Amino acid sequence: MTIEVDIAVLGGGPGGYTAAIRAAQLGKKVAIIEMDKLGGTCLHRGCIPSKALLRSAEVYHTVKESGAFGVTVGEVGLRYGAVQERKNKTVSELFTGLQYLMRKHGIQVINGKGRIIGPSIFSPRSGAVAVELADGEMETVVSTNLIIATGSRTRHLPGLAPDGKSILSSDDALELDALPSSLLIIGGGVIGVEWASMMNDFGVDVTLVEAAARLLPGEDLDISVELERILRKRGVRVLTSVKLDLNSCSYTDNSTVSLSAETTDGAVLLEAEKMLVSVGREANADQIGLENTDIQLVNGFVKINGMMQTTEPHIYAIGDVVGGLQLAHAAAHEGIIAVEHACGQKPSPLAATRVPRCVYSRPEIASVGLTEHEARKQGFNVRIGKIPFSALGKARVLGASDGFVKVVADEVTNDVLGVHMIGPHATDMIAEAVLAQVLEATPWEIGQAIHPHPTLSEALGEAALAVDGGSFVF
Repeated sequence: MTIEVDIAVLGGGPGGYTAAIRAAQLGKKVAIIEMDKLGGTCLHRGCIPSKALLRSAEVYHTVKESGAFGVTVGEVGLRYGAVQERKNKTVSELFTGLQYLMRKHGIQVINGKGRIIGPSIFSPRSGAVAVELADGEMETVVSTNLIIATGSRTRHLPGLAPDGKSILSSDDALELDALPSSLLIIGGGVIGVEWASMMNDFGVDVTLVEAAARLLPGEDLDISVELERILRKRGVRVLTSVKLDLNSCSYTDNSTVSLSAETTDGAVLLEAEKMLVSVGREANADQIGLENTDIQLVNGFVKINGMMQTTEPHIYAIGDVVGGLQLAHAAAHEGIIAVEHACGQKPSPLAATRVPRCVYSRPEIASVGLTEHEARKQGFNVRIGKIPFSALGKARVLGASDGFVKVVADEVTNDVLGVHMIGPHATDMIAEAVLAQVLEATPWEIGQAIHPHPTLSEALGEAALAVDGGSFVF
């Protein structure tokens, strides 16, 4: 059977389904090919389920600390099975809503494994997709334009391949039916930090290990320093600049996994009930038929131009499969760019410095633009404005005064180069900084916007004023 559409999307994650919706809005006939569930990793094995667990961990911590607010409760307990049920319900509700959106926009969803084929009787050029359905039958989708949105998968370390029992991937960790007594996390990036924060709030003994000199090495140095301080204060064991002996991993009869490592203080034996390996993700660029095309790969990721076109101009690629920021909201925006370009419009290329980055630990971390180090490395003379949350009445009221907001500005043009936050609700507040960058606002202009009092949003306004020494709170 042959299905003919204007735009076919291979992969139904945030990038894929957003692209499909935008194409439908522009009057195109659209089909999505998805081998698993619509929503992809973000909805089913990433963003949403992990944040649902993080929310439960936050509530558990808050209730245990309720005495500090003058609130007395009975014995505080945790039913991890109920935590998982809430997570699954949240995912299910969003999945139902996503399916409704596909019907609303008239988008055909084809559940099956898609593979791009070369020129054939179906099409004189590569880009048609052969789809193997669950029942073994085959369909062929022929389109004017194809968008590859196949996403990524967890990357493994040799010698530490997840078994779902003692050594876990982040996918495995989401499905735990009980909490371990202790957890060794390999990788101090976004995923590792979020799991360390979550498990610590759940009462698990956590050791967080990072090969680089600091946690979140892609973020501003001040953020990394503050994060490590806070995690240590909470009881998380943090080890950085660690060299692992990947051949030393072993299991004992009492369900303990161990691993030898070299630290700045010498050799150590790392032990825990379970180990979580979170060392990044790799593109799902294999087994999708790219060898039948002239599409090029660079370091395992699909090569694209600013309009998301591959080296075959009628085939686009978006999201994790092209590398870059590997964020759901970036993938969605890339999908919009690809569709609008395919439809003859002239979208602007994605500006990486305007894409916010978020970490949903406690406290939250959010940033946009250049770090102070990146700005100086690029030759900017910078001015810094920095305001601690402890200077804000609302943060004190919330009992969450750790962290700060930092604004990095160009001394010559006064442009905002970057904004970095660590503190309560940082992931919500970063949107104002993103808008400021889109509008090319100066720190003075951000500071002139009246921020209501008492709110956490005052931190950004005051940090912007602090660039010129004009803060009223610090």
